Amino acid sequence: MKIVLNDLFDYKNRFIYQLEDGFKFSLDSILLAEFVKVKENLKILDMCSGNCAIPLILSTKTKSKIVAFEIQNIIAKLAYDSVLYNKLEDQIKVINDDISNIGNYFEKEEFDIITCNPPYFKNNGNIFNKNDFLSIARHEINIDLEKIFNISFKYLKNNGILYLVHRTERLDDIFYYSRINKINVKELQFILTKNNSIPSLVLVKCVKNSKSGIKIKKIVNVNNCRTYQHLFDSE
Repeated sequence: MKIVLNDLFDYKNRFIYQLEDGFKFSLDSILLAEFVKVKENLKILDMCSGNCAIPLILSTKTKSKIVAFEIQNIIAKLAYDSVLYNKLEDQIKVINDDISNIGNYFEKEEFDIITCNPPYFKNNGNIFNKNDFLSIARHEINIDLEKIFNISFKYLKNNGILYLVHRTERLDDIFYYSRINKINVKELQFILTKNNSIPSLVLVKCVKNSKSGIKIKKIVNVNNCRTYQHLFDSE
C-alpha cells in the first residue's frame, strides 16, 4: 500500500497522509467540519475520525483541544503522522481504539462538541470482507447510530453539541436515536451533490437535553461552490 501526502483540499496550510489506492477523506468530512461552529477553550471529540480530516480542518478554526478516535490501525497511523507533519500534536490527540472504550481515557460529560462522519450503511450480514478498512468505514460493523448517540449523551456536557453528516435516507434512525438519548435534533442542512436531483446528504446538529424544535436551513448545492471554506458562515 503506497502512502501519499496531499494538500487538504482548500486548506493549503494543512496536509494529510492517505493511501493512494485506498481510504481517502471525502467531501462529507469537509462539509461537516465547515458546518461545526467552534470557539476557543472547548474540548472536541471526533468519532470515526479516519485519517483525521475533520480535526485537521477544525484546527484552522480554533485552538481548542481535539481528540480523534479511530479503530483501524493503518488509518489511525495515517492520522497520527498527519498531525505530526502539521505540527499539531499539542492540539490534536489521536487514539487508536474502539470508541466503546472511551471510558478508559475520559470522564463522562467531558466534551463540549462531538463530531462524527459515521459508516452510512447498515450491516446486513452480506459484507464481503469484514476486515477490509473500506467496509468498516462504510458499514455499521463496529459502530452504528445507536452507539453514536448513546456515547454522545454520556460524554457530552449538558447542552453539548453533536454534529453528524449522513445520508438523508437515514433521517428516521437519526430522529429516533436522538430522541431516546435526549440529544434532540436542532438543525438540518441538506446538501445537493448533483444538479437536477434531490439532496442525498444531510448535516445534523443535535443538542443534549435541549427542547424540541428543528430549524431547516437553506439547501446548499455544492456544484455552485468555488470553495467550501466558510460555506455556512452566513447561515
